[in-house]
Amino acid sequence: MLNVKNLNVAFGGVKALDLHGFSVGMNELRVIIGPNGAGKSTFLDILCGKTQADDGEVVFDGNPILGRKEVDIANLGIARKFQKPSIFGSLTVYDNMLLAARMPKGIFKSMFFKISSELKDRIYQVAKMVRLDIHLSKLAGNLSHGQKQWLEIAIVMLQDPKLLLIDEPAAGMSDEETYRTGELLTDLAKHHCVIVIEHDMSFVEQIANRLVSVLVRGKLLMEGSFAEVRNDQRVIDCYLGRTNTQLE
Repeated sequence: MLNVKNLNVAFGGVKALDLHGFSVGMNELRVIIGPNGAGKSTFLDILCGKTQADDGEVVFDGNPILGRKEVDIANLGIARKFQKPSIFGSLTVYDNMLLAARMPKGIFKSMFFKISSELKDRIYQVAKMVRLDIHLSKLAGNLSHGQKQWLEIAIVMLQDPKLLLIDEPAAGMSDEETYRTGELLTDLAKHHCVIVIEHDMSFVEQIANRLVSVLVRGKLLMEGSFAEVRNDQRVIDCYLGRTNTQLE
């Protein structure tokens, strides 16, 4: 689904990313971990077109995407959820989802657009998936932090993506919300390719179904199962440290 070769990007002469190779398969949930400044968010920025790479090759679903505009990449099926929710707090959950749904654009098309039963069903289906179906009439600003994150995921899902880029979904959540978010992402990976950046190693252990990729100083240090990554001395030395001992 996604193949990366010799990807390089530098800011002010400082190399932020130097990936010789990286790939993710169909219906795979890939977790990327690493210390601050490792290049994780920069990598997602490149995949969604927010940042342009200096060199390299990125092929998504058979389509080269480097140099393309964000909207073009989104239309190919890549959707990004940032760490901080960007929802409309003064609108209801339903209206936030309606605005995100794929529908005719333009002034005249919007004026005469009627919400179909299919679209209503789709919104309810996605809302139920993220456990917000009973909160559709609630103002988004009154949701808990975890529920706002779920709404953001719902908004991403309504774009019908093939690849979801999720940045630190568990940040600021309660233990229960974190666990439910893990269940949600695991379910999504049954039908989508998902890349997650995360620091919470307990959460990583919950969701990592194949490989965990470790980035350090813009380079891919290693890839392996959660157990392999957790017990690798290089990862412990440069990143896990106390976190690793807390999981014992």
